[in-house]
Amino acid sequence: MHPIAEQVKEKFPGAVLGTGEFRGDLSLSIRREDLLEVCRYLHDDPGLSYDYIVHVSSVDWQEEPSQIKDGRFEVVYEFYSLTHCRRIRVKTRVQEEDCVLDSLCSLWKGAEFMEREVYDMMGIRFHNHPDLRRILLPEDYDEGYPLRKDFPMVGKGWRDTFEFLEKMESQN
Repeated sequence: MHPIAEQVKEKFPGAVLGTGEFRGDLSLSIRREDLLEVCRYLHDDPGLSYDYIVHVSSVDWQEEPSQIKDGRFEVVYEFYSLTHCRRIRVKTRVQEEDCVLDSLCSLWKGAEFMEREVYDMMGIRFHNHPDLRRILLPEDYDEGYPLRKDFPMVGKGWRDTFEFLEKMESQN
């Protein structure tokens, strides 16, 4: 097992649900309840010093029954240690009925816009986020979350009645 995974498992018994490694980069699957504390440790411990947040993304496992037992949605964080020149991926799962995670903005200021994007596109809320509001869609948008797999591609009201399409069709 990767030494950092062993270190985190020792410090937080029961928090690590799984580990993986690809091309030298470590992935940790963490229980939702332990996410903030594990990430605080990754950030604050001088031997780890994951001081840069690279990315926050999300995955909808709706069509993969083998994947959704732990939660339909997975939020994936990627952190980098400038001091130690290494990266880590931290994943956690949330149920569709309870789509809330602790915000990591208190650790990485850069998480603010990334968490807002995940909220806006996937509908996952972040507890204690300083400004959780839509970032890409209008604030009053109420037709769902475009990156969810159950979001309709066509045929729902305004998405199939664009004026420019009607003009193009009439010109042909």
